[in-house]
Amino acid sequence: MIAPAAAALRDRLRWRLVAASATPVDAAGAVDEEVLGRYLSGLVADGADALAVLAHTGRGPYLDEATRDLVVRRAVGTGVPVIVGVGGRPGERTDEVTAQARRAAALGANGLLVFPVDDDPVAHHDALWRAAGLPMLAFDLYLRPYPEPALAALLAHPGVAGVKVARLHDAIACQAALAAAHRADRLAVTGEDRMFGPSLMWGAEAALVGLAAAAVPIAARTLRAYADKRYDEFLTASADLDRLAEVTFTEPMEGYVQRMLWIAAAEGRIPAGHAVDPHAPALPDGDRDRVLRVAGCR
Repeated sequence: MIAPAAAALRDRLRWRLVAASATPVDAAGAVDEEVLGRYLSGLVADGADALAVLAHTGRGPYLDEATRDLVVRRAVGTGVPVIVGVGGRPGERTDEVTAQARRAAALGANGLLVFPVDDDPVAHHDALWRAAGLPMLAFDLYLRPYPEPALAALLAHPGVAGVKVARLHDAIACQAALAAAHRADRLAVTGEDRMFGPSLMWGAEAALVGLAAAAVPIAARTLRAYADKRYDEFLTASADLDRLAEVTFTEPMEGYVQRMLWIAAAEGRIPAGHAVDPHAPALPDGDRDRVLRVAGCR
């Protein structure tokens, strides 16, 4: 059985684009509240139906409690559903993650995106559910994928509204996870930036992607064209989105956050001085120009 709150979130997010937002910081790693607020509001104005904050794209595992609270408050202030990433730190304990979940609930979040864990994921999710009462999206992440039996058990939990599938390049695993969501009557959410269009054809009915941390209209257009069965438009939009994903979600893969911040700055969403990812790896020469050219910012 699915809990009423989880069913409500499942239905509210169906065929919606959830932007996995970045967290703009300056060279010192500080967040400017006004810059953050304009950035989040701009994502919504340009086509994001909901926001996922403090997830991988937002570098949530690295942020302190005060910064996390600020990000959640400003996201909630946009008026769209807000999903808060919880967990993701090496060696963390479930009680630490439940504290994050309680804070998210107190600040008005609508749900949680739960980073994967190795030890007893059902018990982990159950602890968050009991602590915060917020419906959850499980996270089938390519870095720490759930075996099929573990994912099936998670999808049977009453507080789990759906699963975000982000298997990167494993098409078979993506298809299996989406099918598992349908069997459990949960929301199948694509997190597949490099398989966005195909994952919709494989059964995804919503999207939560880092590709929508900037250049939102192209992701929104692709999802809505498919949902509305405008397949000629879908094919064109999907091809455009693939070209963007090819230069942003590429090796070194962790560099995608920096690449999306470059686009956000070039689009005027944030000042250039806040297009900084302190956790980015070294990126190849010419990477920025290549990204901005494909994004139409050159």
